[in-house]
Amino acid sequence: MAMFLALDANKIIATIELLKQRIEQRFPGAELGAVAGDLLAVARDAEAEAVSLTQPNRVIQIAVGFLAAAFLSLIVIALINILAPTNTEATNILQTLDAVANLVVLAGALLIFLVTLQRRLGRHKALKALNQLRSLVHVIDMHQLTKDPSLVLGHEHDTAASPKRDMTPFELGRYLDYCSEMLSLTGKVAALYAQDLDNPVVVEAVNDIEMLATNLSRKIWQKIMILQALGPESHSSSAAAVHT
Repeated sequence: MAMFLALDANKIIATIELLKQRIEQRFPGAELGAVAGDLLAVARDAEAEAVSLTQPNRVIQIAVGFLAAAFLSLIVIALINILAPTNTEATNILQTLDAVANLVVLAGALLIFLVTLQRRLGRHKALKALNQLRSLVHVIDMHQLTKDPSLVLGHEHDTAASPKRDMTPFELGRYLDYCSEMLSLTGKVAALYAQDLDNPVVVEAVNDIEMLATNLSRKIWQKIMILQALGPESHSSSAAAVHT
């Protein structure tokens, strides 16, 4: 049962690969297929990066260990100096204690910096990748902006500046559905970064991307519903979806 409690990056990648093939077979040469290829490449990178972000950084671990050892060594040396029989002057003892106190503050600050460094580096990499996914969401949305169901069904007249519309109602329904699927899968790829990286900033960024993708997908489905309501031919698109 535990196997269903986490996203499987391999299955997400396989789903995107299949979607890319479906787009290329249905719309050969369409730019939407290239966008699906970009999403596939990003998903493959996310699979490796999401795992690496949770792995301990050996360099940082060695630096923390070295600093801790050096700190303890200096403390021991300072205590030996304070407790030495020849050290009877109160001034020397106070100066040593002051030096030890400063050392504790400095070493503590360095330790905190190093311990949190990997977390901050992981957050930076994750946010950079998530920003790329956010841009990809907007690119997908751009490909469906001019896909107006009423115009494709011939309910309006084109102007000289109108975009080229050569899809049948059925093809338009499939195109819009592909865009909606890509938006959903983009959100799933983003979720890979928050699945194992317990960082509130990253989680919030992932939630923002998923919400953006959901809102844009809702707009697409409004077009699909209009298409199904206006054209009897488009009603067959839903039944054919399971075969394409």
